[in-house]
Amino acid sequence: ALPLWPASDAGLRIAAHFYNRSLKTRKSLEVVINGKILDEQQRKCMVWDIERGQSNAIEPLPWQTDTCIGDWHYDREIYEKKGYKSAKTVIQMLVDIVSKNGNLLLNIPVRGNGTIDEEEQKIVAEIGQWMAVNNESIYGTRPWKVFGEGPAAANAAPLNAQGFNEGKGKPYTAADIRFATKGDLLFATVMEWPENGKVLIKSLAAGSPHYPATISKISLAGNDTALQFSRTADGLEVALPERGSFLSYAVPLKIS
Repeated sequence: ALPLWPASDAGLRIAAHFYNRSLKTRKSLEVVINGKILDEQQRKCMVWDIERGQSNAIEPLPWQTDTCIGDWHYDREIYEKKGYKSAKTVIQMLVDIVSKNGNLLLNIPVRGNGTIDEEEQKIVAEIGQWMAVNNESIYGTRPWKVFGEGPAAANAAPLNAQGFNEGKGKPYTAADIRFATKGDLLFATVMEWPENGKVLIKSLAAGSPHYPATISKISLAGNDTALQFSRTADGLEVALPERGSFLSYAVPLKIS
């Protein structure tokens, strides 16, 4: 990481020059400096990068996860054993990271000839399929008052050095929900499609201090059809439509 005071201000001057040059030559800030294992002061001039892991709370400043669907470099054995992260794992990570004010940098290992194999192509295509329908719950969103609820949040694995808590917590369930906002909209993404087709969001119960306003409409992201819901002291219960062609994971509810 760049050195800051009290040892030297060289790091701050380097960062300032880098940012100011972008503003001068490109007329906008189009660059960023990332660093690992940053303290609170360093995170004010660099973006905190967590390697193969994610924060367990909403961070006040933007941060980033860097991870890979396999090893950082192409490994034929991982391909042969079908050991890549699934699209489902990647998307669930993305939703969790975004709910905590983070970004996801995803590496797809490339073969020596510059191509990716057919297993990687399937994963990238499925990620694209999810994003084509649900991108409004990701792009341009901001964290809500709480990042989420459910057993995975209550049993999150702590960070180790520069990260490395990825995949060490409980698997996501239909009770695990992550939030994000965009203007007056609230997105509540259910990590798994519930077997009974009903979602219960405890953070949005009647009288909740997090959302005192009246809820007038709920629909799926990328879809304007209103869903049936009821709001009680136990939570907000939403009835999902027939699953049909919907993917079985990371289902964003659009609440207004």
